[in-house]
Amino acid sequence: MGFPRIDLKQAMKMTRILSAIAFGLLGFPSLKAEDRPNIVFFLVDDLGWADVGCNGSSFYDTPNIDQLAEEGVRFRNAYAACHVCSPTRASILTGKYPATLTLTDWLNGRSDRPYQVLKNPDKAMALDPDETTLAEVLKKEGYATALFGKWHLGRDTTPTGHGFDLHVPYSVNSNLGRLGFYNPKGIPGLDGGEYVTDRLAELAAKYIDVNKDKPFLLYMSHFSVHDPIHGRPDLAEKYRKKLASMPPQPGPDFILEGNPDSPTYPTRAELDELIKQPEYRDTYTSYANDLVKVKQKQDNAEFAGMVESVDQSLGTLMAKLKEHDLEDNTIVIFMSDNGGMSVMNGTPHFKTTRDNIDTRASTSNLPLRGAKGWLYEGGIRVPMIVKWPQQGKVGTVCDEPVISTDFFPTILEMIGVEHDNTGIDGKSFTRLVRGETMNRGPIYWHFPHYSNHGMQSPGGAIRDGDYKLLEYFENGTVQLFNLVKDIGEQNDLSKIETRKTKELTAKLHQWRKDVNAQMMTPNPDYDASTDLWSGRE
Repeated sequence: MGFPRIDLKQAMKMTRILSAIAFGLLGFPSLKAEDRPNIVFFLVDDLGWADVGCNGSSFYDTPNIDQLAEEGVRFRNAYAACHVCSPTRASILTGKYPATLTLTDWLNGRSDRPYQVLKNPDKAMALDPDETTLAEVLKKEGYATALFGKWHLGRDTTPTGHGFDLHVPYSVNSNLGRLGFYNPKGIPGLDGGEYVTDRLAELAAKYIDVNKDKPFLLYMSHFSVHDPIHGRPDLAEKYRKKLASMPPQPGPDFILEGNPDSPTYPTRAELDELIKQPEYRDTYTSYANDLVKVKQKQDNAEFAGMVESVDQSLGTLMAKLKEHDLEDNTIVIFMSDNGGMSVMNGTPHFKTTRDNIDTRASTSNLPLRGAKGWLYEGGIRVPMIVKWPQQGKVGTVCDEPVISTDFFPTILEMIGVEHDNTGIDGKSFTRLVRGETMNRGPIYWHFPHYSNHGMQSPGGAIRDGDYKLLEYFENGTVQLFNLVKDIGEQNDLSKIETRKTKELTAKLHQWRKDVNAQMMTPNPDYDASTDLWSGRE
């Protein structure tokens, strides 16, 4: 009779599956390096919560992201640790809040300006070499580690100095802002291709080819969809045609928003009347009394092309995993580093025209309020999906709030690596991925700086359960929202639910003390004649 032929690939695949099942039944034992799952962490820059189909977008086509949501757990209340990029990126790699790291702004950030009532505190200008990153821990555990794309954690430190075997492109500073997405040949380490997003995916797929026989961490950290807003030409043309074929979207193209901490804070009705006036309707700039325009429609064809190219790059990596029978042994995490850019980049004092506004304000975050650079949900709530083969739930939605600091302990628990988490702010959410329940507890934000996106005062925030409180630093204004009942943060409850306001304010202040958060001080060079922030122009 002879023996049945054994398909070696299928046998190896079954071995990995059985190991994973045993891993789940026994809890979280330490696994041999060769049995540990691969990790693909797919991070997008400036992708808004509403910019993907599975979160409600009907304009951007994201079939691969939506398919990942069908294969894993989609988190509806996932947060970036900051509303700008560098602090969030640091939180992912270290498991620590930006305030703990004193890395609280994008790097290198802006120097103090005369229009600031408050002075920026000292902040870290690079990720501290003494910080232990996720890549460093995994490298010691036998993982191959690579970062493809954006670093943005300082010029005095590098990915290879923080546990990554490989960084592509080779330069920490890729000059992408000068070269744009159409010239990957000009970026050291890319050296080919026609479009940066595609080229990064192509090279990352080749990395999987080379490392398919050992566990790897592939940190796919896209430059997209950050400006410059350069859609791949064929995709941008697709969306121009799509837009032309669609009926007009209801509602205004832009609304006016004010700064709650300003001495003059117009009501929603007053703002809706103001924008009808030519000096607001026909211009695109920052206005006196801290007013700015916020984009309300997803109708930017160039940006749409960027979104779909990112989606296609995810498809490239998922196809490569399938080609090597790795899809059942690879944890895939999808996230953005902050909310979408629906308020003009470069404020205050920047001006542009209607013809060029799409290069400065890329998307709409509705139903969320605000944008990148704001502590409203549009700035910090982000799309997030986790696929954990054999262990996690499939095609489910989780509403428990989680934050980017939580990835560090979560990933280590998923792969069975014991680590001293002393000093780590993040909390493992493996139970949520398994479909179980947990109470993550309060989540905090601290931004002692003036943002590049809009005219909001510096401030901080806390989310605890259904409630979120924002505190602004110029005049101490607070706002309180019930996010379950009011996802758009339109109904300030701070003067109605006063007990909850006091409770969350006290928790926020105590947390700042606990992490030794750097606070702002009066700016000795403040010049009221230059100040748009407080309506004293």
